[in-house]
Amino acid sequence: MPELSRRRALTAAAALAATAGAQTVARAATPATAGDGHATGSASAAGSPAAFDEVYKGRRIQGRPTAGGGHHGGGHGGGHHDSGYAVFVDGVELHVMSNADGSWISVVSHYDPVATPRAAARAAVDELRGAPLLPFPAN
Repeated sequence: MPELSRRRALTAAAALAATAGAQTVARAATPATAGDGHATGSASAAGSPAAFDEVYKGRRIQGRPTAGGGHHGGGHGGGHHDSGYAVFVDGVELHVMSNADGSWISVVSHYDPVATPRAAARAAVDELRGAPLLPFPAN
């Protein structure tokens, strides 16, 4: 039987840690709450999250499914992959992405997955701490 090398031990430990982390994120990403205890609304008939429009900490946040079928069209550089859902903070688009486990991340808080696009918008407002959201360049 081959001797267990340091490299193999570290690889096995990393794989176990990644699996445990993915399970934790999946449990935290329940569709019923936004991670802050607030109900997030139900999904639309097409399976995408419900639209929202609210004021959160003095900032207007909005979200709605897009008709693009998962790709930007027209003036956004065409062919750029997106989530099929648009989120805005004070009228400026916040780029969001859904992960394979059902969680969502944004360009502002991409290291902290949340359960819904609404929660991603709220996390972005928290992270911005009053600063304006600047438009994200398409290419």
